[in-house]
Amino acid sequence: MFTLVTKLTAANFEKEVVKSGSPVIIDFYADWCGPCRMMGPVFEELSRGYEGKLNFLKLSVEENPKVADAFGVQGIPCLIIVNRGVEVGRIVGLNPKELLKQKIDAVLGRI
Repeated sequence: MFTLVTKLTAANFEKEVVKSGSPVIIDFYADWCGPCRMMGPVFEELSRGYEGKLNFLKLSVEENPKVADAFGVQGIPCLIIVNRGVEVGRIVGLNPKELLKQKIDAVLGRI
């Protein structure tokens, strides 16, 4: 199945986030986190509605703790919207799809 969600690592962070021509949303998650596993399919589904407007990325806090620390991530799931390398929005915790979409749209409407 084709996915619009890119796995983010410390190695591709600069290219995918800092030098991205579009805003990005990063899903900070861990495989052991139940709410993160529940958020995964919702995040994937939402990505299809933002093609060309917002790039969807996933970052494992276990595999990339320094990146999570740099963003001050203290709880997961944590979605951070970044535009031109700067954080412009943060959504913490598990949200239903429609509420998550509203929150994303509100942030995108400000940039």
